[in-house]
Amino acid sequence: MVKNLLLVFLFLGNLYAQEAGDKTIATPAELLSAKIQGFVSEATYKQNLDFINAVFDPKSAYFKNDRVDSVKVIQTLQDNGLLNLFFETPQEIRLNFRTNGSPIFFVKIIGDTLSSLGYYKYVTVASTRDASEFIWSINLTSEYATDPLLLQKELKKKLCEIVDIQRDNAKEWSYLIDISHAKLNVEQLENGKQTVRKRSLYEHWFDVSKIKTLDVQSSSRNHWYPYIAYYDSSLHLLKVIKKETIYKGLYLEIPKNANYMKISDLYTLKNIKDELIFYPKGSR
Repeated sequence: MVKNLLLVFLFLGNLYAQEAGDKTIATPAELLSAKIQGFVSEATYKQNLDFINAVFDPKSAYFKNDRVDSVKVIQTLQDNGLLNLFFETPQEIRLNFRTNGSPIFFVKIIGDTLSSLGYYKYVTVASTRDASEFIWSINLTSEYATDPLLLQKELKKKLCEIVDIQRDNAKEWSYLIDISHAKLNVEQLENGKQTVRKRSLYEHWFDVSKIKTLDVQSSSRNHWYPYIAYYDSSLHLLKVIKKETIYKGLYLEIPKNANYMKISDLYTLKNIKDELIFYPKGSR
């Protein structure tokens, strides 16, 4: 709760400055109006003012914890055909993500979220961190601006919440995201429950916070040189295991403070041509 409030105060300070300029925004109605105008063009707002006032009635429904509920505002704009996220041709867009959580954990969560939305290629253009927040800015090319509602849906799977959204211009959006309760959206291994992973272009991630040991069996078709990495709940690296010879099986004792485990190949994932079978044992 305290982290949420700090995030809100932090973002609102900048938000008010950008939205209000020299004008002091005093009432909830003005705050909501400023937020709506931030998402749509000036022409769209003026041409549809009566309609906007109608669909955003009652205005009190668009506040959450004494702030404008940006996600709900965008939902209403989209439902009523007032928000256009598409470009005529592919454009380079910038996304700025802000949080007060762990940078490594945050980038992993956002990266996974973007991948799940089909954004596999993006370039980090800036990353800054101070005592209060971390900002990660990326550029990507797309035919449309990232849908904030789809982003919110994917982030919720990782127990993250969008605190606020700001449309800086048609090609740049900023998000303030609370990751206080976040966790990676990966399979949690459980005592006695076998899991199989087939050939993949990506490393295999697991939640190992509930098990003590793990027996990994590799298919006879594999030429697996094990690379195992353990991480804590904030994705700080705890331990790495590297094997320079081919293994057909590996018994692992999970570190007590490990929450996540990444399994890969020391050289290339092409060495894992077939199945890896995981046998978790013990509960903690």
